[in-house]
Amino acid sequence: MNANTSNDNHALHTPLLNSSPKPSKVIIVTFGSIVFLMSMVALIIVQSQNSLQKLENITPLTNNSLRQELPRGVAQGVSSKSNPSHFNEVSYTWTNAMFSWQRTAFHFQPQKNWMNDPNGPLFHLGWYHLFYQYNPDSAVWGNITWGHAVSTDLIHWFYLPIAMVPDNWFDINGVWTGSATLLPNGEIIMLYTGDTDNYVQVQNLAYPANLSDPLLLDWVKYADNPILEPPPSIGLKDFRDPTTAWIGPDGKWRILIGSKKGKTGLSLVYKTTNFTNFELNDNYLHVVPGTGMWECVDFYPVLINGSNGLDTSVNGPQVKHVLKASLDDTKVDCYAIGTYFIENDTWIPDDPLEDVGIGLLYDYGRYYASKSFYDQVKQRRILWGWINETDTESDDLEKGWASLQTIPRTVLFDNKTGTNLLLWPVEEIESLRLSSDEYEEIVVEPGSVVPLNISQATQLDIFAEFEIESLASEGIISNDTIDCGSGSADRSAFGPFGILAIADDTLSEQTPVYFRLSNASLGSSTTFFCVDETRSSKAPEIAKPLYGSSVPVLSDEKLSMRVLVDHSIIESFAQGGRTVISGRVYPTEAIYGAARLFLFNNATNINIKVSIKIWHLNSAFIGPFPFDQSQ
Repeated sequence: MNANTSNDNHALHTPLLNSSPKPSKVIIVTFGSIVFLMSMVALIIVQSQNSLQKLENITPLTNNSLRQELPRGVAQGVSSKSNPSHFNEVSYTWTNAMFSWQRTAFHFQPQKNWMNDPNGPLFHLGWYHLFYQYNPDSAVWGNITWGHAVSTDLIHWFYLPIAMVPDNWFDINGVWTGSATLLPNGEIIMLYTGDTDNYVQVQNLAYPANLSDPLLLDWVKYADNPILEPPPSIGLKDFRDPTTAWIGPDGKWRILIGSKKGKTGLSLVYKTTNFTNFELNDNYLHVVPGTGMWECVDFYPVLINGSNGLDTSVNGPQVKHVLKASLDDTKVDCYAIGTYFIENDTWIPDDPLEDVGIGLLYDYGRYYASKSFYDQVKQRRILWGWINETDTESDDLEKGWASLQTIPRTVLFDNKTGTNLLLWPVEEIESLRLSSDEYEEIVVEPGSVVPLNISQATQLDIFAEFEIESLASEGIISNDTIDCGSGSADRSAFGPFGILAIADDTLSEQTPVYFRLSNASLGSSTTFFCVDETRSSKAPEIAKPLYGSSVPVLSDEKLSMRVLVDHSIIESFAQGGRTVISGRVYPTEAIYGAARLFLFNNATNINIKVSIKIWHLNSAFIGPFPFDQSQ
């Protein structure tokens, strides 16, 4: 026992020692016993505290599954960044060739490692800029910095050096999501959330060191960051993701920040004239009870009639405003269309039953943390979205990368329905089109599968239209519950029918994209659009969900879908982009030259007549910027 320990024990037991100047052997033995017992009690307490701490970091799963650790990110106060339900699954014996096939050919993703939310997209001096949440050290979430890439066409990309790293007390635990604002004088303001040394979410300001640099390589963090801290009524980990700013008639700029109170999701409104001093509005822009934490809030105007996008500050009688939130509790991106009242900075939805978090989604598949920006060159609003993996972390670590961004999408108000947005791949994707195959009016009878003889099926742009020929009495209505059913094999009177993407010859692996109707009369039929991943892979550890939603179909329209296939991601657009579904697939056999494309009809009461055009897509260039060749 060292001197410090001896002194500590003496001080602890002074009353006992002072009770007798000459302790007997009995007292000494008693003293030793007490010390031993107290040591054991202390050890038990420490072990119990450690056990409780471990219990706080695990969460029970359904079906009596083993308890798992919390997903990455949750403990620090952001949405989950891993798939805890699959931690204990036995991984498939993947080969390097299989992993190589999974990497996409024309979707943006880093050379290696982890990526999540898109940040601060903008156009500057001839270049589109994309920043993104990035871990430079690993294929799992952590050590979040801002990756940076540029493009002249949103398809071919150059990687640039990291834009910002966690190197100050106000962002030492992560340079998190943020947005860019272009000021009328040409300045660029970047607001972002930082995770402080005490794990408090604060808002910070950064700006380019040299606005004359088209690549915006160097960024300066404002010396007096943070510019905003959580207000008293908001949790320290419930204050994040500032929006692009917009200016009002009073000359003040507004931003939104996502938050919650209890289970009520909300958006805080701040005003500023200089982006360093802010005032908090007394009222929220909007709140929706029961929706939980709002992340990555977005707010922008859309034209009621028109084919152009709008700058974020535009308002007027021909304008509606879209409010979008990424819901931390359910991991979906919800939006609603409504009216913005500039006089008190509040917003109300057109339809309260379709409010944020209880109505429409940008994407009914794997899609989260989206961010839009106004492209001032082509006068359009462009939407980015993050797609994460549905395999396991061990798979990601083995292949060395995780996550990607969707093809950028244009955003327009659907003036035919008046109730939703139209999301569509940017026109630049068509520059990758090579040869095409076209089939007119192929009749697909009930219960049949028709192979399409194309040369390769892993990089495709597919457009298909479907006509219905009823085989039963006119006006018959299905008694089935009309939704996606239990998958594409679940037959009903008027569906499912569509395409089988990324399938092998025996159909042991396949990803159906399909429609399912309540009757054969379009316009009066309830129509569902679905993607079935349940048979997309033989690997046991892969999540294989069934995605889908209803889609409006007007009486003068044909059923139509557009499907972008790029190896492990399939993006599907129904009726011009009214309903969109993105999914990740990891086949073990339907890869490379073994991948096929089919038409199918599992309806019992209709023939379908299909006209389909299939473009084979080239790979995009996505690689390091050639600094040595730029002079």
